[in-house]
Amino acid sequence: MAEETSLSANAQLPQQTPSGLTIRTSTSCCKPGKDTTLTPMTSDLPSPNLKSSIESSPYNSPLVSPPSSAFVSALQSPYISPRAITPKAQENPTPVSHPSPPVSVSYRGSQSDDIPSSSYTPPSDQYEYSDDPADPKLKFMTCVPVPDPAAPRVSFSFQVPRISFAKGSVSPASNAKLRSCDVFIGFHGQNPNLVRFCKWLKSELELQGIACFVADRAKYSDSQSHEIADRVICSVTYGVVVVTNSSFLNHLSLEEIRFFAQKKNLIPLFFDTGPNDIMGLLNCSSIDKECKEAIDGLMKSHELKLEANECNWRSCVAKAAGILRAKLGRKSVAQSDLEGFEELPFARNRCFVGREKEIMEIETAFFGCGDSLEQDYAMPIIKGEASGQSEGLADEESDTVSSRGGRFINLELGKCKEPNLEAWVEPILGRNSLKKLKYKKSRSGNYKSLASNVMCINGVPGTGKTELALEFAHRYSQRYKMVLWVGGEARYFRQNILNLSLNLGLDVSADAEKERGRIRSFDEQEFEAFKRVKRELFRDMPYLLIIDNLETEKEWWEGKDLHDMIPRNTGGSHVIITTRLSKVMNFDIMLLPPLSLPDAMVLMRGKRKKDYPAEELEFLQKFDQKLGRLSFGLWVVGSLLSELGISPSALFEAVNQVPIEECSTSPYMNIDEEQYCKNNPFLMKVLSFCFVILQQINGRRNFLASRMLLVGAWFGPAPISVNLLGAAAKNLPVAGNRFRRWKKCLSVTFGCCVGCGLAPQSEEESAFLLVKLGLARRAKKQPGCWIHFHPITQVFAKIKEGLLAPKAAVQGIRKFGNPSMNADHLWASAFLVFGFKSEPPLVQLKAIDMVLYIRKIALPLAVRSFTTFSRCTSALELLKVCTNVLEEVEKSFVSQIQDWCHGSLCWKKKGHGNQRVDEYVWQDVTLLKATLLETRAKLLLRGGHFDSGEELCRTCISIRTVMLGHNHAQTLAAQETLAKLVRMRSKI
Repeated sequence: MAEETSLSANAQLPQQTPSGLTIRTSTSCCKPGKDTTLTPMTSDLPSPNLKSSIESSPYNSPLVSPPSSAFVSALQSPYISPRAITPKAQENPTPVSHPSPPVSVSYRGSQSDDIPSSSYTPPSDQYEYSDDPADPKLKFMTCVPVPDPAAPRVSFSFQVPRISFAKGSVSPASNAKLRSCDVFIGFHGQNPNLVRFCKWLKSELELQGIACFVADRAKYSDSQSHEIADRVICSVTYGVVVVTNSSFLNHLSLEEIRFFAQKKNLIPLFFDTGPNDIMGLLNCSSIDKECKEAIDGLMKSHELKLEANECNWRSCVAKAAGILRAKLGRKSVAQSDLEGFEELPFARNRCFVGREKEIMEIETAFFGCGDSLEQDYAMPIIKGEASGQSEGLADEESDTVSSRGGRFINLELGKCKEPNLEAWVEPILGRNSLKKLKYKKSRSGNYKSLASNVMCINGVPGTGKTELALEFAHRYSQRYKMVLWVGGEARYFRQNILNLSLNLGLDVSADAEKERGRIRSFDEQEFEAFKRVKRELFRDMPYLLIIDNLETEKEWWEGKDLHDMIPRNTGGSHVIITTRLSKVMNFDIMLLPPLSLPDAMVLMRGKRKKDYPAEELEFLQKFDQKLGRLSFGLWVVGSLLSELGISPSALFEAVNQVPIEECSTSPYMNIDEEQYCKNNPFLMKVLSFCFVILQQINGRRNFLASRMLLVGAWFGPAPISVNLLGAAAKNLPVAGNRFRRWKKCLSVTFGCCVGCGLAPQSEEESAFLLVKLGLARRAKKQPGCWIHFHPITQVFAKIKEGLLAPKAAVQGIRKFGNPSMNADHLWASAFLVFGFKSEPPLVQLKAIDMVLYIRKIALPLAVRSFTTFSRCTSALELLKVCTNVLEEVEKSFVSQIQDWCHGSLCWKKKGHGNQRVDEYVWQDVTLLKATLLETRAKLLLRGGHFDSGEELCRTCISIRTVMLGHNHAQTLAAQETLAKLVRMRSKI
């Protein structure tokens, strides 16, 4: 129909010899049966860099325009070269000439001021467009440009895009979305790191409220994608061109640079290259005029100094987002509260040695092989595959329709469901290309998948898995938006995952009470909370998620699979798992070997790197053999040598004389931990020696540090506040020295310790002593001072003290526990007091202590877990256990009263006062039970369990009526809760 319109209009023009414009006809865009068609204007000028342009063009032609575009502007543009279409072969092509001045097609008013005169803005509504030649909206305008004899007559390459009806029409909503884009991000290259960086930049800008469109137009295989990109390029406020070494081999990238430079809204961002490298191209004799003009435009627009290399990706993205936000006048919508969160729990280990091969393996799996990527990925794109679309539109607002193995964009917005999590990231290459590139030989000789985004580090305890993950995170943190560290211990893994919502600024709270609307079940609310965290983690925004010490593939609370948390497609994020498990799902496993002997010797020399004579080096080798070259043991030995200032021979003699104690079994020690202690007796001797060092330094006893070690074993696997740890340690009674029988053998050692400066005076100094000896490490958590015990240290401490230390830990948590700061430790104390599943409680509390613990620790912990993190089932289970414990206390009171009433008079006279039941305590127990019942009823209301909630609420009302009266405020509050439950149940 477009051809009919053009020809009917052209028939009215006089047939004269053209002076500056020649229009030929062809059948390239003609429907069957048409005799005459129109093709875009071609230039007689030689196209610069023709070979590279043809190779990078999807139509095997330089500067090709989509076949569906029928209108081409013929106005002059000093920078942009023309496009041409390779027409199909015709038997009798008939040229049609038209007079000069050139003809420009226009309709409905003038063009935008910020768009060059040769550009064209499409209609805002598809119904405003008409193919009828008689339509008054379609008219011809005669434009007389200023003649310039020195400049050739060329046309603007972003011609008026013609809507392709073959793949669906463009709706008004989609047109509005295209015009609403603020920034166009253009790039070229098959390097997956480049694609990952551009998607990251787009996601960051969208987080700041800036609408973006990112595209590598050279990969488009259909005309509709070209039309969309052209339309966006002409309408955006700023154009960001990510410049690489391959950008100047692609004519489309050159067009973007020159076009935005002409409009003076170009923001160049150099990726893995720099201005000096680009300026060096000017010295090449083969460079053409287009490249020179593009380089000139880049240099004039480079005042912002945006240069990205592998060491500053995060800084460059943040800088670019800040610049565009300032230029566009947008306010940051990012969460300002996130600045207080520390990404990594520990500082970088300055004494880290070895593991370069393993770090290279992880880097290769995540980022590929560096310079070889560009060549390896430079493969032809097959038309109809997934590569022909833009990431700017294929987002959560548009449907992606598969057809014949390809993906096409459906521009009908607002009618789609939520996209599948595993399909968020559009594939870059065609599927046939991916099959060829799926595996690549790594430097170690093994074949690793280039698409591997999850890496599991496997090894025995103490071999350095956590240190390796920490070192990788510090080295490559700039390649990620954020590094997220999660403890993988079975009981805490679920809560640790939900804790990420605080770092990511997500709301995963449970549903509030509502009188209307559908009430979701607890399972639905918990699933939605996890879904929100997964949606944020595994999308285009790159995160590095480190799961440290994963204990099991199944979730401890409900037995859910690990795949429920980590999908097959992790988007731009990478995951590192450290575990003792030999296999984790179907993820790649890296078996971490022991350190090499030279690295082990360096580690044992300690922080001071002291040189020893040959006879002392032999004792270091003995340490290495006895410890099985475990990194943790070697680090403790190095710390002892550095801090105590003794020779390796003296230390070896002292440690070798430490008696081996029998490992006492504990219900909180699994079989693997007990077996590990039996298999490493010399490591246990070294730790026992450290324990004695903590008790006596500089000829004086210091039991605070040793008690902090004993109680620290019963806290959760997370950093502990020194104030909390000190308070718990002071509740532990001082025990006698168990090593008197070999104390004389250590006289020389202790004599060497005199004046070493290790005698602590305060809680903080005692904690630092544990850090200096290698038993713990300092954490970066704020405020105050925090330390984290090594898991092997905690296992050793449980063997040393398994009765009084857990109770002291619970008492310290009860006094200083803060649910928002010490959630893991509060849960650890709950496991000790109540026991869960098949595990019995380990700590027995008195009635008054139990009341105080439930009121101050258990109840706030359950409510916060339910409301803030949607841990509905776990919170209700904890409240139920608390209720059962209080009922047992009540039964014990009743039993004591019955025994006292039925006993003999003589027994009553001899009874001691402390055997009497404290009525005030009994009252506190009963009222606290009523509070628990009311709380459970309110929480059950949020999940639609009205019958169970009503039963609990009636019991609460009965208790308060008897204890407090009918008109008491707490009784009336319970009655209101009951009325709400009855009203909600009647509605259902």
